[in-house]
Parts: sequence; structure tokens; C-alpha cells
Amino acid sequence: MGKIEDIMVYTKLVILVIISFVLINNSQTTLPVLIQNEAEVSVWSVLIVASLTFVAYEGFQLVINAVNEMESPERNIPRAIYSSLFLAVLIYFVISLGAILAIPFDDIIQNQEYALASGAGNVLGHWGTDLVILGALLATSSAISGTVFGASRQMAVIANDGYFPAFIGKRINNIPVFAIISMATLAFLLVLAGSLQVILEFGSVTFLLVSVLMAYANYKIRDLTNSSLFITAVSFFTLLLGTLLIFYYEYNTQPQQLIFIVSIYILLTLGSWLFSRKKAL
Repeated sequence: MGKIEDIMVYTKLVILVIISFVLINNSQTTLPVLIQNEAEVSVWSVLIVASLTFVAYEGFQLVINAVNEMESPERNIPRAIYSSLFLAVLIYFVISLGAILAIPFDDIIQNQEYALASGAGNVLGHWGTDLVILGALLATSSAISGTVFGASRQMAVIANDGYFPAFIGKRINNIPVFAIISMATLAFLLVLAGSLQVILEFGSVTFLLVSVLMAYANYKIRDLTNSSLFITAVSFFTLLLGTLLIFYYEYNTQPQQLIFIVSIYILLTLGSWLFSRKKAL
């Protein structure tokens, strides 16, 4: 699975480099012109968008879940996390730069999540659209693969600690098969229940909440983790701000989606409470 993951990731990176080069090479404007012609964008707007798309920058923490299956985790985990963060920021910056230089803002707004495919199609014809679609499929597949690999092992550990049904923690050839099946089934049901935008925003909210709790937990055991108090505090308050901003945005613009997201949390909380009550009895 690791070899397949490498192939998918390297292939999509090559595709992204090609698309970025084509878009930048066929730019219709320049950054100074865009900055001059467009209305001023507030810092709060940028922070709200960053909160809504926070899920796009998630995934690096999954490395930690495989700590028992890697060589020299003390050295390799920091390297993997810092390098993945740097590469993710660089890739998104280059793609975004190519998109805004080559694709009119009206087209981006109209096509939304299909804007990149539409813009590449305008430059390269159907080959550009097909290339972006292939890259999107590879990106989605590699993200699912990485999530299943890391999160299933975390689910197995939680089950072994007694907070999930015991069968989820069972492994076959050291693979948490039942955790993988359970997670895939729940994800499939979530996809059926909501739109792509709802899933994106639910994922961002969830990752922000989890990250806030992890930052707080790291603060509590900072002596054991040898963490910087300043970095931990900045991380906690920044993540908390992002969580509040996404709830603010949902409340003012998408109250129905906020109800849907909160309903999912209520169902999860109720299920957790019922399971813990059954376990206590």
C-alpha cells in the first residue's frame, strides 16, 4: 500500500507542476494589476476562508498514528511533518497563483470547485480538463489511503482502550481490518447524507476541534513532550480562533449546514454516551 501511495502522490505532483506551469505561462494578468483592480480584502475574510478550507491542510498528523510501524520515529516524524507542511503550502500557493493569473475571477466563482479543470480546459482543451480530473482522482485516492492507514490504527488503539467496540481493535496480519471497514462504511454514509460543501466544512470543523483539543493536551503534558510553551500557546489560540470563525460564518451564511453539522455531533455524542453507559453496566 505504501508503494501504491508513493506512485499516486508522485504522479499527482507531476500533474500539478504541469498544470501550474501551463496556467502561469498563459496568464492573462499580473499580481499588481489584480491587487490594484480588485476591492480590498479584509484580514477576517482571509482567516474565515482559511478556517473553511482547513481540512485541505490536514493529513500530516496521520504519520504519528503509525509510530509503532516506522523506523526511527524520533527522527522521521518531525522530518515528515515539517516537510509535508512546507510542501503543502508551496503546492497550494503555486496552484492558486496560476489559477488567479489565468482564470478570470468570475469563472472561478461560477465554476467553484471545478474552476481549475475549467481553466485548464480553456488553455489545453479537453486534455487539460482530463489532466486535472486525473490529478483530482489521484489526490482523493491518496488522501483516502493515507487517512485509512493512519486513522484505522488510531481507532484500533482506542478500541483496545475500551472506548470503541472490542471487535474494531482486532487485527489480521497486524492490519486493523475491522477498523478500516467501519471507518469506510461511516464515511460512505456521510457522503450520501450531505453535499460536497457540507462534507468539506464538517471536516474542517472536526479537524479544528480535534486540533484544539490536541494542542491543549500537549500543553498539559508539555514537560513530557518537551514542547515549546510559546508555540503550543500560539497554536491553541490560533486553532480556537479558526473554530470560532467557521461557526460564525456558518451561523451567518449557512444556518442549515450548521444545523446539519451540529446534528452529527449530537448523534456522535449520544452514541458515545450510550456505549459508555452500556460498558459501565
